[in-house]
Amino acid sequence: MKDYDPLTTEEVNEASKDFFPLFDIVHRNMPENCTVEDTLKVMESVCKLAHKKRVAEEIAHAPFGFNKKADDGNESETTATE
Repeated sequence: MKDYDPLTTEEVNEASKDFFPLFDIVHRNMPENCTVEDTLKVMESVCKLAHKKRVAEEIAHAPFGFNKKADDGNESETTATE
């Protein structure tokens, strides 16, 4: 498929299942008289923050130095060539 082909109803339905629960979470925390546009702007900022937190959490729990594990799950030793 090309990028500019029309979306199918199934594709839109699947995207809606992902989007609207996230939108509702942000919208519930917004002031009473906010618009949908306001919610979308805030949602963009909240999602950026969530991505930054995810990366920070992954870095904080990532092994480093001699604690790294090889793909097979065994601890690997780092050599001067690595």
